[in-house]
Amino acid sequence: MDSVQTTVERHRSSVRKWVRNRFGKWVNRRIPPAREVTLDQRRIFIFPSRTGLFFGCSLLVMLVAAINFENNLSYALTFLLATLFVVATLHTYANLSGLTIRAVRAQAAFPGQQSEFLVMVERSKQRDHYALYLKWPGSSEAMVNLVDEDSVKVQLHMPVDKRGWFHPGRLLVESTYPLGLLRCWTWIDLDLYALVYPRPLSSAELPGLATDTPDGAAAMVMGNDDFYGFRDYRKGDSLRQAHWKGFAKGQALQTKQYTAYADRSVWLDWELFAGMGVEQRLSHLCYWVLAFDERREEYGLRLPGVTIAPAVGEKHREQVLKELALFGIGDKSR
Repeated sequence: MDSVQTTVERHRSSVRKWVRNRFGKWVNRRIPPAREVTLDQRRIFIFPSRTGLFFGCSLLVMLVAAINFENNLSYALTFLLATLFVVATLHTYANLSGLTIRAVRAQAAFPGQQSEFLVMVERSKQRDHYALYLKWPGSSEAMVNLVDEDSVKVQLHMPVDKRGWFHPGRLLVESTYPLGLLRCWTWIDLDLYALVYPRPLSSAELPGLATDTPDGAAAMVMGNDDFYGFRDYRKGDSLRQAHWKGFAKGQALQTKQYTAYADRSVWLDWELFAGMGVEQRLSHLCYWVLAFDERREEYGLRLPGVTIAPAVGEKHREQVLKELALFGIGDKSR
């Protein structure tokens, strides 16, 4: 008996999988991926809601009763409510028709965090749109109205998992306005991807730290920060830095020396974590990128086939983290 039930469950599972695959291919042909999508007849689906199905069953019962009792008032009421259902169908469809949904941006995040996806909903005609429901599978949801403005930006948040490019899937846009008797919806595949960085993994220290200067040393450069000493005056030296007090006392003319100390430029090298797996190396390097960026220290990156010169700043950090996130991934252009 158990074996028969198991076989039936497997058969049902395979049938459901086959139906989902066939439906997914059909939707991909009908609504292909795009950066922006304008909803029209090909992209909108409409079907009675649960309330609408109950309403239709009630109309059928009323019609049978009107025929049975030959009551003209019952006929009138039944056909009036049926007309209301038809009018609601037109208004529900028009509430979605003509909308343009545009992908704006996706916020980069670390695995396990919530990435923010920003989309814009615009109307093409001077028609108000009410109670528009937007949601990705597993994301937060939003309800918007287009009444006083022509467009509105919608923020949806979704947890991301492994590093690389994360695609949220097809966006559900639906509405049951105005009476809730019908559900009008669409599934659109926006060309919107979030960059997922490696998961930061801390380590006690950087083994075999590579720098541009010896350990413990600082590169001395000419500057105006700290007084360093005197040297004999040379032709072309600034008169502002001349040691006039000593010259007034009968000493030879000398020039004051000021120095500035340049910070070490640290190289975060792939070989610093030799013997570890690819993901572990990337996670350790990601941790030290964030650490050096927080301390405002210069750092560079060396990966197989990738070299980024030492620098500081937000753009440099994003460039380095992007290379770590897309290391070993074929398609890097999004």
